[in-house]
Amino acid sequence: MEPFINIRALIIDMDGVLWHGDQAIPGLTDFFQTLRAQNLRFILATNNASLTPPQYVNKLAKMGVTVTENEILTSGMATALYLSQHEDPATTRVFVLGEAGASEPLRQCGFTLTGLYQLNSAKTPGEGADIVVCGKDQTLSWDKLATASLNIRAGAKFIGTNADTTLPTEYGITHGNGAILAALQAATGVSPTIIGKPEPIIYQQAMALLGTDPAETVAIGDRLETDILGAVRTGIRSLMVLTGVSTQADLETSDYGPTWVMADIRAVTEALKTLAA
Repeated sequence: MEPFINIRALIIDMDGVLWHGDQAIPGLTDFFQTLRAQNLRFILATNNASLTPPQYVNKLAKMGVTVTENEILTSGMATALYLSQHEDPATTRVFVLGEAGASEPLRQCGFTLTGLYQLNSAKTPGEGADIVVCGKDQTLSWDKLATASLNIRAGAKFIGTNADTTLPTEYGITHGNGAILAALQAATGVSPTIIGKPEPIIYQQAMALLGTDPAETVAIGDRLETDILGAVRTGIRSLMVLTGVSTQADLETSDYGPTWVMADIRAVTEALKTLAA
């Protein structure tokens, strides 16, 4: 196993690493206390686009952890930044199938957001969109799926904040945004462009925020096909914890893997403490 050395910054996933739903994983507060004590810079980079940075700050505060909004990067934020670099926000209309974590970053970048089509009225459906952005949505409805499908079929670009097919919660593993993307792809025949992990985009944005290079940056995650594969594609080292989706058995059948595997963030904390030794 590669030595646990030359680590200046961490890009840390949240669901399955720090918590399950609203339940903190044991060792959470000690983990963050160790990060601060070691002066390790970090970005909490999640594929979950449902919440805004202030909502994540509040969620962590309820678990006894203090972070700033500048230490959070969601796939919703990464999507807005990516689109603002490739489209003109002043002239581009976007329909968002998702929650505030997907819509607010786009609004802050200056995009015009379109609403649901009024499909059950005698009026015309509504103004179309140039782009459809789909993120995790606990308020998913037939009208939202229909509006997204009709826009994509009319030629709108199809963007997925992330493609995780499952989501670890305190109740068990349920469907993730990838399942919604699959429904839209089945309805339209169009494949989405994915911004979140395992694409390198969000990791590259995180390193730009951290001001670090790949050789001194480590990604921590729980999912082989997103967190770890994304790190491999970005050219950075990675650490997988076994408290989320992927298991030790998954590693044995995968043709790629993390640099390190640890049981949970308590084990990660103990390893980080050796950096100062």
